[in-house]
Amino acid sequence: MVFAGGRGWDSRDPGGKGNRMSRLYEVMFIVRPDVVDEEVDKLIAGFTTSVTNGGGVVKSVEKMGKRKLAYLVRKFADGNYVLMTIEAGGPVVLELERRLRVSEPVIKFITVRMDEEEKRLTKLKNLRASRRKLSAEPAAVPAAAPATPAEATESVPASV
Repeated sequence: MVFAGGRGWDSRDPGGKGNRMSRLYEVMFIVRPDVVDEEVDKLIAGFTTSVTNGGGVVKSVEKMGKRKLAYLVRKFADGNYVLMTIEAGGPVVLELERRLRVSEPVIKFITVRMDEEEKRLTKLKNLRASRRKLSAEPAAVPAAAPATPAEATESVPASV
């Protein structure tokens, strides 16, 4: 979308040249259980085309199969789960979500931005690696402490 003045909505793209920031997203959607696999494949192909036409990249598509839902969704107790991992900008994801919303076989979907999650996990992993692991170091045995209780009773003089 472009408004008067020829500038795009994105303030980081002042010339409107289209070099928008791509982010990594996971899109999981649930398809009605009565839809056959060929139609699910067509649906996935349509969503993939939508992403690639918008300038995004589909990293992976995983059909997770039919699973039972935790609660009834549109009067369905189970559904076919599909997980797509895409790399795209915000407008592409918005268009994909719009298509998911108006697609009749899709009963539920969720989009999660993964780059923030990966950044958080990397930071946590680096923090854990920088800490000194106490279990990895050998335990220092104090020299003054006796090894067995029998030696401890022998070394103490009896004062009666």
